[in-house]
Amino acid sequence: MSDSAPVVWEKRADGVATVRIARPEALNALNLATRKALAEAFSALQDDPEVRCIVLIGDEKAFAAGADLKEFVEADTVEIMKRRSERYWQTVARTSQPVIAAIQGYALGGGLELAMICDIMVVGEGAQLGQPEVRVGIMPGAGGTQRLTRAVGKFHAMRLCLTGKPISGREAYEIGLASLVVPDGEVLDTALKMAAGIAKLPPLAVTTIKEAILQGENAPLETALTLERKAFHTLFATEDRREGMTAFIEKRKPDFKGR
Repeated sequence: MSDSAPVVWEKRADGVATVRIARPEALNALNLATRKALAEAFSALQDDPEVRCIVLIGDEKAFAAGADLKEFVEADTVEIMKRRSERYWQTVARTSQPVIAAIQGYALGGGLELAMICDIMVVGEGAQLGQPEVRVGIMPGAGGTQRLTRAVGKFHAMRLCLTGKPISGREAYEIGLASLVVPDGEVLDTALKMAAGIAKLPPLAVTTIKEAILQGENAPLETALTLERKAFHTLFATEDRREGMTAFIEKRKPDFKGR
């Protein structure tokens, strides 16, 4: 994809793909063109058997500094409904491979909502994460009141959404919003190393684990445990399961094929 596009993606030789939001002049603000380009990138990658993990990045200044307010100032209720921008986020959320958000700088509003769709969040200590929508007269509309509450609980979610004040990457980690916090200059390398490690693991087991966690998260415990158990049983039909166990017994590295 051209470097002038709002989203640039590429496949690496280690089974990892990177998707980069590329609007540095706007701190990677998420206008409709960028949201659509993100959906197109993830659509292209999610069915590629060579891609086993995806890293979503911005740049040193911003992962994504929220929605592009220039597209909202004159919009009314009907216009916002007709845009159906939620469908672009659904494409990202439904990606079968694990998605790691590598966050430096700002991840605000829609930027944080996009990050929360991902499966793992690696943040820099100096990153700024928050839901500032209330400060411009609206509220989070793409998961900021719901995914955030599920991640950090009612009281932290209320604080972030009602004050609109951001928190640091360090605090995000401490309250359970981030998976890992590292020095700012190590965010991308850490995320890529983690992704490469995941890419070496049996892809059917990886995607099944992701599905079980996501589908079971909001289900009753007994239902979720049944889902987990059936998924566990299913993996015994895979060649990778036999290869992994045999390699462990023979004290050699396994060669996983995704079968």
